[in-house]
Parts: sequence; C-alpha cells; structure tokens
Amino acid sequence: MKAVMDFHVDVDWDEAVTYRTGLQVELKSKPGVVDTIAEYDPMMVPPIWLENDPKPRYPHELRVVSQSWMETSLLKLKGVSHRQQVNCAR
Repeated sequence: MKAVMDFHVDVDWDEAVTYRTGLQVELKSKPGVVDTIAEYDPMMVPPIWLENDPKPRYPHELRVVSQSWMETSLLKLKGVSHRQQVNCAR
C-alpha cells in the first residue's frame, strides 16, 4: 500500500507565504549576509532555495528582512501596526 500525500493538507501554507519568492532574507549563521529567495518548494527538504547560495535552507536558518509593499499596505488596511509587522517578520 502506497502512502499518499494530500498536497493541500500536508503543506505548511503559513511557511510558504512567509518564505515566498523574491523576499530578502538574512542567514542567521552569517549576520549581515542578505540574499533573495529564489524558490520555495514544499516538496523539498529543506524547502528554500536562495539566489546566491547553492545550498537549500530551512526556515529556522533565515530571518526575513524585507516585505513587499503590497503586504505592508494590506497589513495597514487591516489595522496592523508597524510594530506588529516587524514582530511578524522575525
């Protein structure tokens, strides 16, 4: 009997949104080293590929350092303060 993965149930959607393509992240092991997420692939372990790093990364190895203007604008529309936005990005 084969194990079946239900893609919609087994994917951590919060993580996929947090580490989406195009966001800038800092390597926690190398403070000050900033890179851009090239791809988030939930089927890979680790799931995050950076543009300038040949090694895929786990979320706990990274810190998001930028948000898109659209995300920031949507949070403002929903009444989320800048302090809450910063705390969410850490």
